[in-house]
Amino acid sequence: MAGHSKWKNIQKRKNAQDAKKGKVFMRHAKDIYTAAKQGGGDIATNASLRLAVDKAKADNMPSDNVERAIKKATGTLDGASFEEITYEGYGPGGVAVIVHILTDNKNRTAAEIRHAFKKNNGNLGESGCVAFMFDRKGYIVIGNEDGNINEDDITLQAIEAGAEDIVVEDDSYEIYTTPEDFEEVRNHLNELDYTISDSEVTLIPQTYSSLPEDDEQKMLNLIDMLEDNEDVQDIHHNLELS
Repeated sequence: MAGHSKWKNIQKRKNAQDAKKGKVFMRHAKDIYTAAKQGGGDIATNASLRLAVDKAKADNMPSDNVERAIKKATGTLDGASFEEITYEGYGPGGVAVIVHILTDNKNRTAAEIRHAFKKNNGNLGESGCVAFMFDRKGYIVIGNEDGNINEDDITLQAIEAGAEDIVVEDDSYEIYTTPEDFEEVRNHLNELDYTISDSEVTLIPQTYSSLPEDDEQKMLNLIDMLEDNEDVQDIHHNLELS
């Protein structure tokens, strides 16, 4: 993982997306869905869901959108039956892509996902074709824009709490854990009053791929098309943005 910053990739994508309010709401909806799916739809007893909802409301996400995301996760949306599907494939230049779907019409969604890949010089593959290139990890970002956090202190505190690795950037620390230790490490850092910029259990690429400018733009277009699909819950890839 050393030398690769997932946070830098995230920030570059967010800078392009934040001008579109719909993109912001989509990200919040995915966070709310994930939290509700993992811990239940009761905000009073699910701390992760409560945090996700608070972040969404801070960005003025409508309550109806919040409720829809929770109901999708708990299977109570207008009696609809939703199915979880994972697609794997390759973007331009062989970039590995994993797409997690929640849909009430898998035939429609399959056609839309296949079209997005084909239009941007990618192709869908068989199940497992790229999954082995990713590791499931807990991921926590501590912002350090003002440079006041001592590297030795936060490294020691994170490792003592159970973290596996820490990547040091100019303005942030990226902390990696096993999925099992994620909550404990995050709670420990919260108790030490660190400001957590981002945190999730996610898929981390084992290696990253850089692309020529034309192919990188096609890959970004593919990501945009997938993100615009309301059935898409998560997208993972190993593109290293230039």
